[in-house]
Amino acid sequence: MSIPGFESAVKALRLRSFVLTVFLMAGEVAPPMYAEKSSPASQPAFPAVGQLPEINDLPDPLLRMDGTRITSAEDWMKHRGDLQEMIQYYQYGHLPLQVGKPGVEDISTALILAGKATEMRKLLLLGPGKDVKMLVRLVIPEGNGPWPCIVHNTNSVGHIPIEAEILSRGYMIAEYLRTDLDPDQNDVVGPAQAAYPEYDWATLAVWAWGAMRVADYVTTLPFVDAKKLAVTGHSRGGKTALLAGALDDRFALVVPNGSGCGGAGCYRIQGEKSETLAQITDPQRFSYWFHPRFREFADKETHIPFDQHFLKALVAPRALLSTDAYGDLWANPAGTQATYLAAQPVFDLLGVPQNNAIHFRQGKHEQNAEDWTALIDYADQVFSGKANGVDFKKLPFPGQVKNIPGKP
Repeated sequence: MSIPGFESAVKALRLRSFVLTVFLMAGEVAPPMYAEKSSPASQPAFPAVGQLPEINDLPDPLLRMDGTRITSAEDWMKHRGDLQEMIQYYQYGHLPLQVGKPGVEDISTALILAGKATEMRKLLLLGPGKDVKMLVRLVIPEGNGPWPCIVHNTNSVGHIPIEAEILSRGYMIAEYLRTDLDPDQNDVVGPAQAAYPEYDWATLAVWAWGAMRVADYVTTLPFVDAKKLAVTGHSRGGKTALLAGALDDRFALVVPNGSGCGGAGCYRIQGEKSETLAQITDPQRFSYWFHPRFREFADKETHIPFDQHFLKALVAPRALLSTDAYGDLWANPAGTQATYLAAQPVFDLLGVPQNNAIHFRQGKHEQNAEDWTALIDYADQVFSGKANGVDFKKLPFPGQVKNIPGKP
């Protein structure tokens, strides 16, 4: 289906997408996809919500905006820049991305876990005046590395349930306090937004920007393997991790946990007792997580020109693992399976079908030891090629595959 106005809106994005393709084909660590972007005022305009056609089934991520089909990896790498721009325009707002290197202020360094690891606490100094301060906690195994690094966004550092096991299996951790950038309150302009008033970014975009700034920092450290960065978070932090992974190609593994509506869930396919777009964007709840225009899609989800499988597809060809719980109905487990299946054709096209993964456990809404173990087990497969026997392609609801692109 061709959408009027989209074709002219995306022409300026082609060159930027081609640059990324060259880096990936050369086997290099790609620069951030967004490196050449500027403020929202210079971005192409998209149709108003009321002008968008209705799409009842899940949109096909391999269809261009003019209705023609993507058939090659090169075409996809050009197309994904268009999708990144569209998703920011309608859902999250635009991030300031020409920001330079962060400043760093040391807080503390200490041995922990009976001397088997080192904990460093730092403040990253961000913004044009380096006056936006964000806490980062590094936990580094004993030895020289370089270590794969798990970037974890949270509202309270130091509470990963299997931290010692993660370190013993050869990974380091970089946690950041996302609420240092935005306090997670309605009608509050956080420090990051105040530093960049010309940008229209909402809270989830601010928090995802924090993950990118952590990547800026840790990739300068000699004990970090810059080609093996993972990003994760739980609930609103899972939404944050997925957005960061969709926009920043330095994250080789993206693991949203219990992320639900606005994360790995689905707007068009809703399971029993699951949160809807209208509920999450209610001005009395979490409308500030999203760009104001996204609220216009409340009870009009079939007019969204994408769904959350587009974010998952934007991670490809890198690795993606959605971790969730059967009992977490509010987070829409059925919708998470739907977006997993709907993103799969993109991973297939790029020759990495195994890089789209899913893991469900019994239980409730949390990121517990089993979720973290799944993350490390899958990271072992992705980063080290270890055959640990864990099946990350097992469907939680094998009978529910309706309305999925490419499925009967």
